[in-house]
Amino acid sequence: MATGADKAYLVDLGTADVEPDRLTPIVMADDIRSGRLTTPRKVLINPWDDEGRLVDIRSCPRMAKALASHPSVVTRFVAKRNPADWFRTIDKVYPGLAERPKLLLQDMKAQITPVYEPGGLYPHHNLYYIVSTGWDLEVLGGLLLSRIAEAFISAYGVKMRGGTLRFQAQYLRKIRVPAPEQISAEIVVRLRDAFRLYDRDAATSRRSRLRTS
Repeated sequence: MATGADKAYLVDLGTADVEPDRLTPIVMADDIRSGRLTTPRKVLINPWDDEGRLVDIRSCPRMAKALASHPSVVTRFVAKRNPADWFRTIDKVYPGLAERPKLLLQDMKAQITPVYEPGGLYPHHNLYYIVSTGWDLEVLGGLLLSRIAEAFISAYGVKMRGGTLRFQAQYLRKIRVPAPEQISAEIVVRLRDAFRLYDRDAATSRRSRLRTS
């Protein structure tokens, strides 16, 4: 999600003078850059309630004061267009997304690097995320870790200077994977293990044994 003023909305964990229920832990590219999820250092000042509606700013005076102290918030186009909603982020914070387990991918990377986030963090706008009701996400992570998955991105996507790939949604959707129920129990275990160990060779070897329709 895009805030329109990251310096105002993204604050250091434990330092924000804002109502506690208006703070949402957020995961950023730096938190997964190593290929592993590290402890996030930022929280999002969240003006959206659990129903996906803007809160009544009058009920959150500390949040209002914190955001109003940043000229970058009150002078934005979105604030001028909707003066009563001057405190909103550009993108809505979708209810329930933070709590869901997800795979995270940094937009620009030399290799495909899916990272598992067990739930509790909201993804920043420079990350792409995958959620599912049908997949064990660690097994799917093993498939995506393979060089076969990366070959799809290389073939369809944009390659930047130095060989950096763009892992954007339109390219990630090109990756072909088998249906979960088509994968044997043995391969499921081995893909999960490969993902947990971040073993690209093992992930590629297991993926090469599978067929996609």
